[in-house]
Amino acid sequence: MDCPAPPTLRTARLLLTPIQLADAEVIQRLFPQWEVVRYLDRRVPWPYPEDGALSYVRDVVLPAMARGEEWHWMIRLASAPDVAIGNISLFDQPGNNRGFWLAPAWQGRGYMSEACEAVSRFWFQTLGRPSMQVPKAVPNEGSRRISEREGMRLVGRDEGHFVSGVLPRETWELTREEWLARHAED
Repeated sequence: MDCPAPPTLRTARLLLTPIQLADAEVIQRLFPQWEVVRYLDRRVPWPYPEDGALSYVRDVVLPAMARGEEWHWMIRLASAPDVAIGNISLFDQPGNNRGFWLAPAWQGRGYMSEACEAVSRFWFQTLGRPSMQVPKAVPNEGSRRISEREGMRLVGRDEGHFVSGVLPRETWELTREEWLARHAED
C-alpha cells in the first residue's frame, strides 16, 4: 500500500505540522517531564538524555515516516503557529496505532481530543484503515477519557511496561465503520 506522507492538519484551534528535524529542540524542552513520560512505553529512556529528542527524530521518526510506516505531527496553536505544545503520532503496528503527549501547561483544555479527531480522520479517510487500536496504562485517566469520547470500545486487558514500571494496560478500539457512523454529517 502506498502511504502518503503526513500532511499539515488544521482544526479550529490547532495546526498539526509533520515533524521535522528542527522540531527536536522544542521536543527536548517540552518532553522530558515526569507528567508527560510516566505512562509512555518503557522504550522512552528515563532520565531523558540531552540528545534524546534529536536522536529520536533523526533515527526513528524521520526514517519511519519516509518508509510510510508512521506519521508524526507537532501540535501547535493555530493562533500562534510557532508555539508547539505536544506531539501526536500514528503507527502501522498491530495493536498500537496512535500515541500522543501534551506539555502539562496545555493539558485539560481539550486540545488533545481535537488533535485526535484530526489524525483519526487521516487514519480512516485518507489511509482507509479498517480499525484503530490504542493501548494505554490504566492509571492514565485522561487518555482513557479521550478514547471514550471518541466512541472507542475496550477490547483487551493485560500488563504493559511503561516508564513508571509495569502497570495494567487496556487496549481501546474504534472501527472505520464506527468512526464513519459518528461522522456521517461531517
